Amino acid sequence: MGFRFRIDVASLIGRPDIVFPRQRVVVFCDGDFWHGRDLAARVAKLRIGHNASYWVAKIKANVERDRKRTAELTANGWRVLRFWESDIARSPHGVAQKIAARLRRIDQAARE
Repeated sequence: MGFRFRIDVASLIGRPDIVFPRQRVVVFCDGDFWHGRDLAARVAKLRIGHNASYWVAKIKANVERDRKRTAELTANGWRVLRFWESDIARSPHGVAQKIAARLRRIDQAARE
């Protein structure tokens, strides 16, 4: 699609999966389990499983950490895009199109 990017940038908060430095956009590809997709349903299932208190606390802490990292990056002038792994697997082209559309809007605004 012609956009310059870097992957797995350790120097940024949260180590984003994809970074578009010129547009100041970071992309996270969040795993459904580890990052708490459908958190209430996930917690309900975890509560009946083995070592429930550990897993519930772990997933909730991951969700809170993600919120904090998003807020920190935003406060530092980055735009944060997050996509769920199952959405990426279902439609990688659709996710790429959403990212590209956002980058084009940013580039357009910069030209105006």
